[in-house]
Amino acid sequence: MKPVVRLTASATSALPRWLLLTICIVYASFGLFGRDPWKNEDAAGFGVMWTMANGTAHDWLLPNLVGKYITSEGPVGYWLGAAAIRALAPWVDASNASRVFTGLLFCAACAFVWYAAYLLGRRAEVQPFKYAFGGEPEPRDYGRTLADGALLILLGCFGLAERGHETTPQIAQFVCVAMLVYGLVRAIDKPIQGSLWWGLAMGLVAVTSNPVLVGALLIGTFAMAVIAPEVRTRWLLLAGLPLALVIAFSWPIAALQRFPDDAVWFLNQWVRGSINAFAGPPGSALRYAAKNLPLFTWPAWPLAIWAWFSWAGLRRAPHVAIPLSVIAPLIVLVVLQSHQSNRLYMLLLPALAVFAAFALPTLKRGAINAIDWFAVLSFTIVGTMVWLVWIAALTGFPAPLARNLARYAPGFTPEFKILSFVCAVAVTLCWFVLVQWRVARHPKVLWRSVVLTSGGTTLMWVLLMTLWLPVVNYSRTYKDVAEQIAAHLPADYNCISPARLGDAQIATFAYFGDMHFSFDEDCDVILRQDSQDFGAPSSMSDFVWKLVWEGRRAADRDERFRLYVRIDRPKPPVTRRTWHKRHK
Repeated sequence: MKPVVRLTASATSALPRWLLLTICIVYASFGLFGRDPWKNEDAAGFGVMWTMANGTAHDWLLPNLVGKYITSEGPVGYWLGAAAIRALAPWVDASNASRVFTGLLFCAACAFVWYAAYLLGRRAEVQPFKYAFGGEPEPRDYGRTLADGALLILLGCFGLAERGHETTPQIAQFVCVAMLVYGLVRAIDKPIQGSLWWGLAMGLVAVTSNPVLVGALLIGTFAMAVIAPEVRTRWLLLAGLPLALVIAFSWPIAALQRFPDDAVWFLNQWVRGSINAFAGPPGSALRYAAKNLPLFTWPAWPLAIWAWFSWAGLRRAPHVAIPLSVIAPLIVLVVLQSHQSNRLYMLLLPALAVFAAFALPTLKRGAINAIDWFAVLSFTIVGTMVWLVWIAALTGFPAPLARNLARYAPGFTPEFKILSFVCAVAVTLCWFVLVQWRVARHPKVLWRSVVLTSGGTTLMWVLLMTLWLPVVNYSRTYKDVAEQIAAHLPADYNCISPARLGDAQIATFAYFGDMHFSFDEDCDVILRQDSQDFGAPSSMSDFVWKLVWEGRRAADRDERFRLYVRIDRPKPPVTRRTWHKRHK
C-alpha cells in the first residue's frame, strides 16, 4: 500500500543551484591541499600514484609501491592521481597534485546521486496526494526537492569526511557506484542510455577494485531486474554488459600482451586476494561493522530504515529496488570480510543516500525536531571544543586543554595562520545563521530535517582542516622521520631492505627521503620498525650490521625505527709471538 504523502507546493522549494554547488565545492576542497600524505591508506595510495608518475608502462599496468606489487585493487584509481602528478609536476608538488582528482571525483559522485534521486522523485508512484482544488507540488519540483535532500544526506554522513578526501582507489570506486545507481535509474525511461551508463560503471568498478565486488554488484543488478519489472530492460544485456566486459578486460589484456610473465602472476594474486579478502569467518568483521558502520553512515541508515517501512506497499518500485540492489550485496561483503576494515562503507553511501531521501516526505514532526536538535546541540558543542583547543594551543589557556594537546602531539609548535582563521570564522558564522534560520522560521521544505546535519558536518570538517590542520598533519605524517633517516644514510649505499614497514611508511620514506628500497635484493642497509626492543639483525658470514640511527615520530610512542648499515667484518687480529730478551 502506498503511503499517503500530503504536501503543498511550498514544501518543495528547491535549494538554489549556486548554494548546492558551493556546499559541494567547499566540502570537497578543504582537506585536500596543504598537507602531507597521512598514515595509513592515504600515504600508501599516494605512493603507488607517485611510483606510476615517475615510472614506466610496467608501473602503470601493474601497480606497485616502489617495487612492491599492490594487488588488492585495479590500476585505474591510481592512474588518475598519477596523471595529475605528471601533468602538474612543474607547478604543484606531487602530494598536492595527486589529490586534484579526489576532489573532482567527489563532486562527480554528488552529481550522480542528485540526478538519480531527481529522476526517481519524478515518477508517478511516489507523487504526493493530489488535492481536489490543486496545490500539490509538480513532479519536477518534488523530484528536485528529494534530490536536494539526497545530496544533503550524503554530505551529512560522518564517515565520508575523511574517506572522501584520501588519496586512495576507494574514491574512484565511490563515484563508480554512484554512476551505477544513476545508470539503473536512467535505464527506466531511456533504456539504451541508462544501460550504457550502467555498463561503463560496472566496467570501471572492475578495473578499479576487484572481481568479487564486481560479481556482487552484478548479482544485485540482475536480482533487482527480476524483482522489479519496471527496471527490466534487455539493453542491460545487449548494450551495458558488452561495454562492461570490454572495459573490464582491457587492462588485463594490455598487461598480458606487454608483460606476460609478470602480468600472469599479478592477475592471479589479484583474483586470489580478492577471494581471500571475503572468505574469512564473519565474526570479527561483523562485530567491527556493528560498532563502526552505524556511525560511519549516520544519518543515512536510520532514514533508509524509515523509508523501507514507509514504502512497504511499493518495495518493488524503482525507488526502493534500485538502491537496495546495491546496498544488499555490499552489506553481504561487509559481513564476509576477512579483516576488519571500513573500505566498503563508503561505497554504501550513494545508494543509501538516494534511498534515505524518500524517508523525508513521511517523517513525523517529532522525528524532524529530534534530528534538528541533536544536530544543533552536538555540532555546536563539538565546534566550540575545536575552537577552545585551538585557542589553548596558541595561548595556553584553558590549561587542561593545552596539556592534553601537548601529550597528544609532543613537540608541536602552533602557528597563527590568518587565512585558516578567516575561513574558520566564516564557516562558524554560516553555521549560526543556518541554525537561526532553521529555528526561527520553521521552514516546511522537505530537506529541512537534514540541512542542519549536513551543515554541521561541513562545519566540523572545515574547522578541522583549518584550525586543526597543522596539528593533525604533524601527528599523521612521517615526513620528519623520513628526513632524519635520510640524513643518516651512507652516501654510497646500494638499497634498503624494509623490515616490518607498512606501505604508508615505505611510500612516505621513499618520497620525502628519496630512499631506494628493494624487496628482492641483498641490500647493504636495513630499515626496521619495531614495537619493542628487538635485537640487532643476525650477522652474515662476511658482514656485520651497525646501528646508525634510532627514532620515532614524536606523536607515536608505539613505533620505533632502526637503521642498520652493513659493514665488512673485521679480520681477526694476527696473534704475534712476543720475544723477550733474557736478562742475566
